[in-house]
Parts: sequence; C-alpha cells; structure tokens
Amino acid sequence: MYGSFWSLVLVFFCFSMAQPQQVGGTDEKEKTTALKDLLSRIDLDELMKKDEPPLEFPDTLEGFEYTFNENGQLRHIKTGEPFVFNFREDLHRWNQKRYEALGEIITKHVYELLEKECDLEKVYLPIDASESEPKSFIFISKDAKTNPDKMLVLIHGSGVVRAGQWARRLIINEDLDSGTQIPYIKRAIKEGYAVIVMNPNENYIEVEKSKTQAQQPSPDSSDEPAEKRERRERTPKETKKRRDFYEKYRNPQKEKETMQLFIRDNGSPEEHALYVWDNFISKAAAENVFFVAHSYGGLAFVELMIQREAEVKHKVTAVALTDSVHNVWHQEASKTIREWMRENCCNWVSSSEPLDTSVESMLPDCPRVSAGTERHELTSWKSFQSIFRFFTEALEAKNSKSKPASSRRSSRIKHEEL
Repeated sequence: MYGSFWSLVLVFFCFSMAQPQQVGGTDEKEKTTALKDLLSRIDLDELMKKDEPPLEFPDTLEGFEYTFNENGQLRHIKTGEPFVFNFREDLHRWNQKRYEALGEIITKHVYELLEKECDLEKVYLPIDASESEPKSFIFISKDAKTNPDKMLVLIHGSGVVRAGQWARRLIINEDLDSGTQIPYIKRAIKEGYAVIVMNPNENYIEVEKSKTQAQQPSPDSSDEPAEKRERRERTPKETKKRRDFYEKYRNPQKEKETMQLFIRDNGSPEEHALYVWDNFISKAAAENVFFVAHSYGGLAFVELMIQREAEVKHKVTAVALTDSVHNVWHQEASKTIREWMRENCCNWVSSSEPLDTSVESMLPDCPRVSAGTERHELTSWKSFQSIFRFFTEALEAKNSKSKPASSRRSSRIKHEEL
C-alpha cells in the first residue's frame, strides 16, 4: 500500500503539471478523461491513513514497553534492547512524533525522580499567580531559604529539555546519570548545599484554538494590498484543489491548531533566570551561591549578571559553565563584569584535549578548559568531578582571602583586555 500511494502521488502531480498544456488528439483526451475518473474514485484520506499510522501514542513508559534498569538505562521490557527510533520503516514523521511522545513521558519521569529520589519540592511561578493564569515551576530543596552556608543553582540549555535535564537524547540513548542533573543534586545535598533547579524553557502553555480563533485572519491580513487579496480570491478551483491535495500529502493527519499563552515574568530563559534570582536566590540565607549553567544557560547567567551585577558579585562565589554559548560582546557585558568572570567563572568546553586542559579563547571573559569530550551534550557530565573541585577551591579561597594554589587555575590563560 505504501508504494502504491506514492505511485499515485507521482501520477497525480505529473497530471497536474500537464494540465495547462494543450492536449492534442482524441487518444490523449481519452487518456486524460480516464485518469481524471481514476483519481476521482480514490479516497485520498483513507489511503494516507493507511500509509501513516495514527499519531496516537502511550502516555506511560510501560505503554511504550520501556523501563529504566538498575543502571539508569532505558531498555525494552521484553527484549532488553535500547530504544529504537526507526520503529516503522520509511515513516520518519511518525517515528519522530513517537520519539517526542516518549520524550514527554521522560520529562514527567525526571520530575518524579526530583521529588522522590532527591527530595526536592515543586514551587509554581509566578509565586502570586491566580488560579486561572498560566504557570511554570522550579524545584528547590527544603532548606533553599534557610541554609546559611551555600547553595547550588542549576540551569540547563535551550530546546526540549526541562527542569532536571541536561539532554533528552542522553537520557534515552545513554542513561539518567549523563542526561540528567540528578548526580549534581544528590552530591550537592550530600555536601551540605541547598539546591535550586531552574526551568528556563517552560515559558508558555499551549491551548487548543477554538474554531472561531482558528478561522480568524492573521494580524497582518488587514494590511494586505487589495490587488493581492483579489488575486488570491480569483485562484482557480483546480489550483486550490492541487494545493489542498499537497497539504494533505505533506501533513496527512492534520494536527490540532494551538496557541501559546506565555507565563508572566517567565516568558523567556533570561526572564526566568531574573525572576528566580529576585524571588528566591537573592532572598536566600546562603552566603555562597554556586551556578552550573549549560549551553544557553550560560547566556542566561551572563544576562542575569548584566541586570543584577552588584547583587551577583556580592552573593555568587563561583560559576561553572559547560560549553556555554554566551558572548560578552554581543550581550554588551561591561568591563567590570568581564573582570569578575575571569576571576570567578570557568567554562568547560567540548574539546579533544584531556579533561581540564586549558583551551584558548578569542573572548576576554572567563578561562576555558576542556570537558574531556567533543560532544556538546556530554560536557556537563564529563566535567562533573572537576566542577565540584572548582567550587571547593573557590570557597576555600574566599574563606582564606587568597587564591587557591591549583595547577589547573594557575595554568589558565590570562586574558588581556581587547
């Protein structure tokens, strides 16, 4: 059936392309009439549904027949095999939708682990939200407000990841340790840190559009030139039919139309970081705050520092970045911020060099060292041990009012102001 559908698609488009040309001869006209008759009797909707299975997937790991084993690896319940993306041959869109559905279940599973295994509490944002308005949330340890000593704040990168994750791909294809923030949280709690897990990608909720909203013209339609609108309205019926057919072919199972309702004061990763700082971190009792920020999370931290420079300098002891995508020039970070970053930040970047080897940079911000991997998404996991040593050294240096005599620190490149 799959091959027959695409054959018919090819025939249909060849026929459509031939339409404007002058048909010559009785035989040609008879063939054209026969082809039209054939196409009129084909139920394209039913044909396409048979080619692409319904986009309906289980809502539990058990429904997918997967589970995490004792090593935190996702494995098939019956075969013990890792996750297979190409579950249906030649159905990439369906396979991708299946992968995304599993990813949503993984996200909920990680949330459960944060509460059950890490003993964190879910706190909804904005903190003064009404019952009906869109909300986000973060996870905090029970001593987040009261711990007088130190606090660890975790910020993941951009994309589909949510609170508690570094990379969904690693969770599904590798294991929970490399793909989630759980090892950081457990070690931090063991070493006496309070913990805050940010959720910078949870910026809006999606709701299904009503029929009225779906039919409303776009905001720019009123500005559409009259001539263009008239041309559009005069589009021949046959052209519209071909366009509708192509839309069905491109997206045979039309998905529900949705609209985004942004969360107040948390509509972007940068806004979220600022909101969590103002309402939680700045008000916490901890004298020493430490950040681990991955990828776009590093950019969000730099933006936070630009907005709250004095407060950050007063409260933050050290920042560990992992393959951060921040740029002090594009973000217009001041000279005083760049100087502070050189003394208090370190960026573990993807590199073929051994772990903690100095890596040159063209930017005059913080030192860069190798994370011991060339894979961007693995940098947070590979630098895990080094980052906690970095924090210990920074705290000792602050307490002793002197710089730590670390071989790694002393070997870092001294940036000159450009």
